[in-house]
Amino acid sequence: MSDTCKNTYFITGGGTGGHIYPAIAIGDELRKDEQTAEVYYVGNPNNMEFGITQKRGYKFLPVKVSAMPRKISFSLLGWSVQLCFAVLKSLYYIKKYKPDAILGTGGYVSAPALIAGIITKTPIMIHDCDAIPGIVSRNIAPKAQRVSLAFEKALEKIKTDKAIINGNPLREEFKTLTKQKARQNAGLRDKMTLCVMGGSQGAKSINLAFVKIIERLSKEHDLQIVFQTGNKKFEEVIELLQQVYPDYENDENITVKPFFDNMTDILKSADIAVSRAGSLSLSELCVCAVAPILVPYPHAAADHQRKNAKFMVEKRAALYLEDADVTADTLLIAIEQLLDDHDKLGLIQRNIYSLAKPDATQNIISQLKGIVRAKK
Repeated sequence: MSDTCKNTYFITGGGTGGHIYPAIAIGDELRKDEQTAEVYYVGNPNNMEFGITQKRGYKFLPVKVSAMPRKISFSLLGWSVQLCFAVLKSLYYIKKYKPDAILGTGGYVSAPALIAGIITKTPIMIHDCDAIPGIVSRNIAPKAQRVSLAFEKALEKIKTDKAIINGNPLREEFKTLTKQKARQNAGLRDKMTLCVMGGSQGAKSINLAFVKIIERLSKEHDLQIVFQTGNKKFEEVIELLQQVYPDYENDENITVKPFFDNMTDILKSADIAVSRAGSLSLSELCVCAVAPILVPYPHAAADHQRKNAKFMVEKRAALYLEDADVTADTLLIAIEQLLDDHDKLGLIQRNIYSLAKPDATQNIISQLKGIVRAKK
């Protein structure tokens, strides 16, 4: 197929992993497609999307824009000027590289390229990861040729008839990897497994509470435990562990690391998880059929983690703890609810798996190609 028949795409989204990794999942599949000429990533060079995309060999187009101030002030005026410059730069990129379509996965970083797409009449598509869509998605959606949503509840906030529920795009191995193979890959035994994670940076409330009950869960329940502390919290957790359970390193049930590069293997291995409630984490838990105890991060933008978690509870697909209520006792009670009641554990696992959208990535790409064809 000649390059003249192939399509060029801009992918944009950043600031947090919840915006970046869905964009990467889509971009990676597009780059494998024989109908793709090039995929450019538009993002903030000062954010984490820069390093992530560079490791994967993306051509990165920098725009500098920060989060919009929530109050009327001089900083709002400064932000408006910054946004205008970012849009002008995005217009330049569109003129130079002539994308056939632009896909934005939310966050303030995606706004300049999407606005530039509207101005130039370049087809645009939005994918919003959360149960309650962000401000960029809500405002851009009426002008988009297609709006992809991860959660059905998001339809309540999106004013367009071009929205479709796809779920969040995930890496292909989440669909194909078996629990047995995942456990082999991760060096784990084939037994009941708990994954405790507070995101890449860790969650202090979860870490401090869980350290106090880790020995009891291992010895009394013979539970296999994978504990991700977060890079910044690791030393603090190890110091406390050495005080409350000095022999933890010799306990074959326990694996403690600051971060796991192979989270696909870890989540596929797990039966139960203690987790924050970011949209991408929830989508991964769904497709892995893991019963979660969700502790939403209380300071997330627009309180989206709490809203995500409440949606899962409404679907009887999770247990819930407020961050302020997390103690050793409350966390132990929640975990033991699932360990001691296999019917409840199985029900939550079935319910959460029913929310999974394993074909999300391919469906989004198909819809993205559709808006290109419609333009041509």
